[in-house]
Amino acid sequence: MTTPTNPILPRNGIAPAEADGKRVVGWKEWVSLPDLGVPRLLAKFDTGARSSALHVPRARVIEIDGQPHVNFDLDEDTLDASGVLKHTAPLVDLRTVKSSSGHAEQRLTIHTTLSFAGLQWLIELTLTDRSDMKLPMLVGRSAMHSRLIIDPSRSFLAGRRVRKPSQKSR
Repeated sequence: MTTPTNPILPRNGIAPAEADGKRVVGWKEWVSLPDLGVPRLLAKFDTGARSSALHVPRARVIEIDGQPHVNFDLDEDTLDASGVLKHTAPLVDLRTVKSSSGHAEQRLTIHTTLSFAGLQWLIELTLTDRSDMKLPMLVGRSAMHSRLIIDPSRSFLAGRRVRKPSQKSR
């Protein structure tokens, strides 16, 4: 298992609450995607959405060793010197996903590890342009199944990210 590089601190030093053997988390939490090299990312936990989604403004399907893969960029990423996008993962599926407004969209789907609050597990993640959304990632109910209970009135129950001390010149 990979450990996030930016630790999450429990709120007030108290371990996160559990109910029926499931972790209680807020509607908004800090997560990491260690398989993709993403140490921290703000995510919305949404029981109204079936699938999980990650903001990916640019993606393309490529072939590696005869197998389809997705080569993609996250919002802050740029092309590397060879013109290749920074992240690559095996393509699991091309799936039709319907938004809450009823708009259907074809989305590339990958598997990756979701990590937060001391937990890690494999999830399916659709890649889409979420630039019109406030948070870059949405964790849907299929990724939460049997693991989490969401308290919609709270945020950061799993902890806040650790901030690096500022280095002010004297």
